[in-house]
Amino acid sequence: MTHKLAIVGLGIMGRRMLENALQHPAFDVCGVWDPSAVSVAKTLEIMPDAPVSAHAEAAMSGADVVYLACPPGPRKTYALQAASAGQGVFMEKPLGTDNAQSRDLVAQLRKSRLPGVVNFTQAASRGFEELQRAMDAGETGELLGVDIVVNYPTWPRAWQKDADWLRMREEGGYTREVISHFLFLAGRFLGPLSLQSASVRYPQDPALCELDILGRLSTADGRPVTVMGTTGGQQPDRQEVTVRGSLRSHQFREFYQLWRSDGGPWEQALDWTTEDPRTSALQRQLSEVSQWLQGKPHKLATAEEALAVQELVEAILERHS
Repeated sequence: MTHKLAIVGLGIMGRRMLENALQHPAFDVCGVWDPSAVSVAKTLEIMPDAPVSAHAEAAMSGADVVYLACPPGPRKTYALQAASAGQGVFMEKPLGTDNAQSRDLVAQLRKSRLPGVVNFTQAASRGFEELQRAMDAGETGELLGVDIVVNYPTWPRAWQKDADWLRMREEGGYTREVISHFLFLAGRFLGPLSLQSASVRYPQDPALCELDILGRLSTADGRPVTVMGTTGGQQPDRQEVTVRGSLRSHQFREFYQLWRSDGGPWEQALDWTTEDPRTSALQRQLSEVSQWLQGKPHKLATAEEALAVQELVEAILERHS
């Protein structure tokens, strides 16, 4: 079965998804669109035959599923347009920045032919699969908590510079863009989280996004999730999520690398010598999209899970230091 896929938003994520969809046997890309002539030109440079449409509605017309890689602001409008046409809605996160608006979006999508799903890209990854296997086999022991640490010398990162909105406080920032992925990870393996405390440092310019954050969350039974995010300094980007187990801990690095330790040095839990981790994750994610479109069980993040993450993120960002 081949699904017709439309893509709205041709920034870095839209272009990555387009490249992967063109390689995936379950998808036929029927239309793409972005309001930026620069983004369209970059798309055509790497994919000269990309089916660029004149506007979003034209790109979406006739699609079985619409992937929304646009900024959060217009996402709800396009999602509801697609849902009203009976199309599947596959969205980037966050759903938005206004919790009430996002709650309404989720409620409306729940009534549609296919409840919407969200592209937390680790959901179908080999790392998630291996950690779940280790848990099911009793190798981790009791899960004790999750520690999230990120540092960026500059934000946005160099490859994100075209998406200027990412540096703005209104819709951007690395808490929404990156830490949300790791809060999803923690919630998927530990269960629902609630915010206990947080402190955020912002620049003097009120239009700009956060500099540093500290947060503590917990599950209903008291297992902690700690978050530390910083910007500045001269060092490589750091993105680490440690899932602490009483017998064996696992650590995700750079999203897809998975390491493990039973008290000794960290050792790699996955072999990446024969495939690219990012391509693997997106190909597996698209396979899950195909499952979802066919009404079959899937591993994708639900809109409800994404809403829970958004509410945690927005609560963190409100805590000024």
